[in-house]
Amino acid sequence: MSESKETPQLKIEEAKDKVIGAIAETMDLYGVTPAAANLYATMYFEDQMTLDEMRTELGMSKPSMSTSVRRLQEIEMVKKTFTRGSRKHTYAAEKNFFRSFMAFYCQMWEREVKMNLEATEEAQEDFIEVIKDSNSTPDIVAEAKKYYDQLEESKKYYRWLNSLVDSIRSGDIFDFLPKEPQD
Repeated sequence: MSESKETPQLKIEEAKDKVIGAIAETMDLYGVTPAAANLYATMYFEDQMTLDEMRTELGMSKPSMSTSVRRLQEIEMVKKTFTRGSRKHTYAAEKNFFRSFMAFYCQMWEREVKMNLEATEEAQEDFIEVIKDSNSTPDIVAEAKKYYDQLEESKKYYRWLNSLVDSIRSGDIFDFLPKEPQD
């Protein structure tokens, strides 16, 4: 029985496909569509690609391709690059997963803090009005105070989350959680 031997190039493509499949499958964590996930995973192994190259490689429509590229740019996983002498836009995937993680999650956490703190502050103002309202019964005042205090307690989390974002952006987090464990 003869052993079939794969060509080295075929083996490389199969190895790349394994990683592309895994990356694409987990990109839902970043809130991207399967199409955008496949695009990013494919671009990960390329230096840069034009929209036409992406479309040819993945068989996507132009609108779908443009939407996917735009979303990947928003979360800083793809950057527009400049190629001297070319009028076509080229794009490159962010290959530093630390940077991708930091950019994406910091954006999401900052959004969470901003939205929830704004809502918390507004709700607390409403609770204060209820507490000060002469028409409020003692039970209503107690309920408003309870909720006010509950929201005040939640602010600790949002301050902590802001500190986490600051430590990630500054790189201080790596003092506590090194990228590579120390021997």
